[in-house]
Amino acid sequence: MHACCSLPLARTLCLVAATASAALATAGPPDFGDHTSATLTSKAWEALNAGDHDLVAAYTDKCQELYAREAAAQQASLEDFASGDDAHSYWAVNDVGTCLFIRGESLTQQGKTAEAIATFKTLIDDYGYAQCWDTKGWFWKPAEAAAGKLKQLEFDAKLD
Repeated sequence: MHACCSLPLARTLCLVAATASAALATAGPPDFGDHTSATLTSKAWEALNAGDHDLVAAYTDKCQELYAREAAAQQASLEDFASGDDAHSYWAVNDVGTCLFIRGESLTQQGKTAEAIATFKTLIDDYGYAQCWDTKGWFWKPAEAAAGKLKQLEFDAKLD
């Protein structure tokens, strides 16, 4: 044992590590619920807010796996952002795009700048017409938010 560590501290650290390992081991696979894009997106937001980056990856990957093809078709059918109630009709592009934004945020929080930049670029380039419903009663545009994040990440990367 290192001279600066006391035995009680070492025991406490071992107990914390064992408890964390047990919690991870019993957590099991992610709960994808009904596998809808809305459920996966909601669970990805919850995981991001909880700081559980592994779950963020699981939910956002599953959303892309199941709905990227439909999202690409919906994106291709648009020439501009859908308006009003029509925006809800583009559920796949909205949810896949939002999941990419969530994933980019998660990667940023983890300090994985290059991966975050690539994720935000994919959102902007492939799902630029995605919209996300805010519980305050309006749609916001993940690609526009991602563009701001991207600019900041690229600026910070130049400073490093």
